[in-house]
Amino acid sequence: MRVEVTIARTTTLPPGAIDALACELSRRIEQQFPDFPNRVQVRYAATNNLSVLGAGKEAKDRVSEILQETWESAEEWFSEP
Repeated sequence: MRVEVTIARTTTLPPGAIDALACELSRRIEQQFPDFPNRVQVRYAATNNLSVLGAGKEAKDRVSEILQETWESAEEWFSEP
C-alpha cells in the first residue's frame, strides 16, 4: 500500500513536522495493516490531498481516519527540534 499526503504550501508548519508526520503516520498505518507493506510520503504541494494506492475502499477510508487522528494528536507525538 502506498500512501501519499500532500500539504498545501500555504500551511505553515514548524521545522521537522513533515518528517515527523510521515514517521508517525507510517507507524500507525503499520499497526492497523501489518500484512500490507506500506510506504508513506508526506510533502508540500499546491493543495491538501490524500492518495492511497494498492488498497480497497475500506482500507482507504481507514487510512483517512488514521491521518485525521494523527493530525489532531500532533501535540502528543511532535516535539520541535
